[in-house]
Amino acid sequence: MPIIALMKTILGIFWSTLLCSIVLSAAVSCGGKASCHELTGYAQGGTYSVKFRSDGRLNVNEVRKAVDSILTMVDTTLSGYNKGSKLSRYNSGEPVVPNEMFKEMFTISKRLFYETGGALDMASGPLYDAWGFGFTSESLPSAAEVDSLKRICGMDKLDGNMSPLNPGVRPKLNFNAIAQGYTCDKIAEYLHTLGVKDMLVNIGEIYCEGLNPSGKPWTIGVDMPVDGNMELGGQGLVGKWQGDGSGCGVVTSGNYRKFYIKDGRKYSHTIDPRTGYPVDHTLLSATIVAPDATMADAYATYCMVIGLDEAKRFIESMDELEGYLVYDDGGSMSEWASSGFNLVRNSR
Repeated sequence: MPIIALMKTILGIFWSTLLCSIVLSAAVSCGGKASCHELTGYAQGGTYSVKFRSDGRLNVNEVRKAVDSILTMVDTTLSGYNKGSKLSRYNSGEPVVPNEMFKEMFTISKRLFYETGGALDMASGPLYDAWGFGFTSESLPSAAEVDSLKRICGMDKLDGNMSPLNPGVRPKLNFNAIAQGYTCDKIAEYLHTLGVKDMLVNIGEIYCEGLNPSGKPWTIGVDMPVDGNMELGGQGLVGKWQGDGSGCGVVTSGNYRKFYIKDGRKYSHTIDPRTGYPVDHTLLSATIVAPDATMADAYATYCMVIGLDEAKRFIESMDELEGYLVYDDGGSMSEWASSGFNLVRNSR
C-alpha cells in the first residue's frame, strides 16, 4: 500500500463513525462510602477512559449513556471522517445550520487564529489534505500548489457566521488540532453538573481534577518522543507529571506518532499554515498544562508549529500555562521545563 494511502487509513480511524458503547464499567472502593468508577470504550480512533469518584448516589448507567451521547454529538458535528457530520457537509458546500457545538468550536478557532498570528488555523484543511494528513490522500504538492492552497485557507476569510468574505474563496475547516481536548472538556463539564470533583477523562488528550482512587493527585505519564511510539508508554516514559488537585488539561503533542517517510525524508503531520509546509525543527514534543484540555490541546500544537525557542518564550509569557519541551540537541534528547511544571522522574 502506498505510504500516503496507508496514512489515510491510519488517520481515517481517528474520526470513526462507529462510536462503540461502553465495553467496561468498573467500580472499586475509594474509601468510606465513595466508589470509583471507570467507563471505557472506543471513540475518535482509539480507546477512551473516564474515571470518576461518586458518593454512591449516581446512576453509573445513566452516566455511561450521557458520555456516549456526548461522543456521538462530537462525531456527528465535528468529524471530518463522518461524511454525514455537520463539518463534512459544511466543507462540501452544503448549507448547514450549525448547532451550539459547531458555533462554539468555530468561535474558539477564530480566536486562536488571531491570537497565534495564523500559526493555528482550523481553516487550513486543504493543506493537510495535500500533505496526506487530512481527510483525503494526495500526492506531495508542488511549491505552486502550496501557494495556491494557501490562498484558499485562513480563518480570516470567514466572517463570524462562518460565511466566506469572498464568495469565491470558501476555506474548509479541520478541527483535529483541538477536537480531542474539547471532547474531554465537554465530558468534564457534564460530570461537574453531577457534583463530581475527582475525575480523569482520557480521550487521547486528558482532563483531570481532584484525587485518584488512592486519594492522591493524578499523575500523567509523559511519553518518550521516539518515532513510531504509538502506545502510551510503549517506548518508555520521560517521567510523570504530578498534579496538585486543581482541574486542568494535560496534552502532549509531537511528531513521533504521525509522520511518513518518502524518498528518505520525514514529513511531519504538523503543518505550519503560514508557510504551507510541514515543520522542520528540533522540537520533538511539547507537553502543556492549561486550565482546560481544549487550550492545552491547542497550545501544545502551537508549540510544535513555532519550534523550541518561540515555544519557550510563549509558555513563559502565559501565567496560566506550564510546559515541558523535549528537543533534539545534536542527536541526543534534551529538555526544558517551565518553573511550575512538576515532573516526577522514573526511578532507574
